[in-house]
Amino acid sequence: MQVTEQFRDFIHKHQKDDLNKLLLSANRYPDIDIPFAVEQLASRRQIKDKLPSWYDNEALLFPAKIAAEQCSSELTGLYKQQLVGENERVCDLTGGLGVDSYFISRKAREVLYLERFERYCETARHNFGVLQADNIRVLNADAVEYLEQIEQVDLFYIDPARRGEGDKRVYALEDCEPDLIRLAPVLLQKAPRIIAKISPMADIQHTLQLLPQTTGVHVVSVKNECKELLFILERTTALVDPLITCVNLASESTESFSFTLADERDTAAGMAAGIGRFLYEPNASLLKAGAFKCVADRMGVAKLQVSSHLYTSDNLVELFPGRKFAVQEVYPFTGKLAKELHKTVPKANITVRNFPLSVQELRKRTKIAEGGDVYIFATTNVNGDKLLVRCSKLA
Repeated sequence: MQVTEQFRDFIHKHQKDDLNKLLLSANRYPDIDIPFAVEQLASRRQIKDKLPSWYDNEALLFPAKIAAEQCSSELTGLYKQQLVGENERVCDLTGGLGVDSYFISRKAREVLYLERFERYCETARHNFGVLQADNIRVLNADAVEYLEQIEQVDLFYIDPARRGEGDKRVYALEDCEPDLIRLAPVLLQKAPRIIAKISPMADIQHTLQLLPQTTGVHVVSVKNECKELLFILERTTALVDPLITCVNLASESTESFSFTLADERDTAAGMAAGIGRFLYEPNASLLKAGAFKCVADRMGVAKLQVSSHLYTSDNLVELFPGRKFAVQEVYPFTGKLAKELHKTVPKANITVRNFPLSVQELRKRTKIAEGGDVYIFATTNVNGDKLLVRCSKLA
């Protein structure tokens, strides 16, 4: 598999073109495989923001657009790299586009990339060559069928496919392929550790019951959007209460907060008597993991109400893992307020937390347009009062 200079120039010149029109104009470019070029252009658009270093490398190829849609981002790939030892031999059982294999290879001693689709393997060999990742060995094989032939390794990485019959997306671990629940005991006979990438839609407590070998969970968000759940399974005796690490990755910084389910169960979070000068919204990883009482206790903030998942304080807590706001005004929610508020707040970003109306319903009632620098949180306090909290976001 080779990329000619002519093909690279074509991709560069047409990266912003209408792809449907480009397909229809194939006869204008007799020396270019237009369907293949269009697939490359569509794939590159998928990775432009989430995998910028690969997007910038015009020599890389993509086996299918869906591979670009489903691949890990650069930030999550670099995060997984931190979970791998420098001298480890790693086997990626579900190679796909090869993003995770590549980032893991930048730290591990050796990576075995396994993939059952030949086209993916051909593309991976080409890309790893372009990226000079010469410590990755590509093997076209079904992971389950090939497992008996795999020698002892230090770590298995697995990302079970989350698409079922008819290409329907599935989220429950039991519905994914390969079957990690069945495979885990077998894999742990050949490696002391497994890193399993699970759908961010999966229920953490239910998955812990399905994977009793789990010693740690990483809830990974990128720019406050939960992207991955990473379950660490080990051959040694699993922990009764694994550590859950919540991270929110951004280009310049990382928020991190760790707790156990026992910590959350045994912590008594204080409830706010009123709303203070500052309001806090936990990041997506904390909300997914359910660290509601732990974050209040450790950060020294008070919860607005048991189910509201918003927090307040009179002194700014700079290290709070989430968005921070300065409170400007608190309005009791009434019919009159709903009719009049748009006169003073014509435009705002609205968030609903434990409130009887959805964002769309609240916008319709208040006639407040979307956007601007004002933030309104519609919520319920400890007394059951419905409130609108007007804020400005802190950098």
